Amino acid sequence: MTRLALIDLFAGCGGMTRGFVDSGAFVPTFAVEWDADAAETYELNFGAGHCFAGAIQDVSEFPAADVVVGGPPCQGFSPLNMRGVGMERRELWREYLRALREAEPAAFVMENVPELLRSREYATFLRAAKKLGYRAEGRILNAADYGVPQTRKRAIVIGSREGDPTWPEQTHFQAGRVPRSGEPWRTFRDAVEGLPLKPDEHNWHRSRNPRPMSLERYRTIPKEGEGRFDLAARRPDITPACWLRKKTGSTDVFGRLWWGRPAFTIRTEFYKPEKGRYLHPSEHRPITVREAARCMSFSDDFVFPEHQPMTAVAKQMGNAVPPLLARRVAEALAAHLGVVPTRKRVAVAA
Repeated sequence: MTRLALIDLFAGCGGMTRGFVDSGAFVPTFAVEWDADAAETYELNFGAGHCFAGAIQDVSEFPAADVVVGGPPCQGFSPLNMRGVGMERRELWREYLRALREAEPAAFVMENVPELLRSREYATFLRAAKKLGYRAEGRILNAADYGVPQTRKRAIVIGSREGDPTWPEQTHFQAGRVPRSGEPWRTFRDAVEGLPLKPDEHNWHRSRNPRPMSLERYRTIPKEGEGRFDLAARRPDITPACWLRKKTGSTDVFGRLWWGRPAFTIRTEFYKPEKGRYLHPSEHRPITVREAARCMSFSDDFVFPEHQPMTAVAKQMGNAVPPLLARRVAEALAAHLGVVPTRKRVAVAA
């Protein structure tokens, strides 16, 4: 069997690569990641020797490949921190275009925050991709619609030199909207099945040591779905003053997840309840790294180095593409490339 050669730009820990590999149709041959911890994680999972651990601008030339994937840094497009990002970070998508020119892939997949599709940079990128011979389309996909136990909406852009892009069919649906051929969204309970409620310190299912004040706050909002407004109503004396002053917005801050719903978007600081709805549904603690990994659809055999600090691993996870979402995109792309006569392929023996 031959598989298609894959390049992953801005690879992070390898969530996108994992999904493409799991599809059975692709093999990674080159990757770029500037963060040393993320590059180490990538190599532990996909082998050393083909990951360029440095700035993408320092890649002298990209090798030939069948498909290029990757998500340029999204901070410049995210409404959370758009103003704080310099143009040098916002314009790294131009390196993505350089990779397309040099590697000459049959297709590409770009992933980013939904705001990307409304940006000037995206419009410029589409024009440039068209000149290179690609038909490209961008859509906003919810990872929960493809079996990931997390409601994470991301922009996915697929480009092909072999016809209009093919998209994966939705497989999972919100409760009450499930067709006969579909399945309900996977839930937090589904994600963490088999993990002990009390973290066992194994494979990143680690407990933290919250301060007594934090524990008191957790105990004040014991029910699923509760959050900072419930805390303020019951115990204003232990509620941060800024939350008392802010009567609206930030509705998910210090929130508990629900057992019977998908997790909310896993961000880079999910271990801090004050950053979002990251409290366990019943335990008085934030979710663990392993629980977050399960919600991202990383299997337990995906290696996150034990010696790395939790902050580094959490950052990798929050920036990753859920592997299962990537796999569904990869399967659709593989079928697209397999049924349409292709240009020269970079075949790699399995």
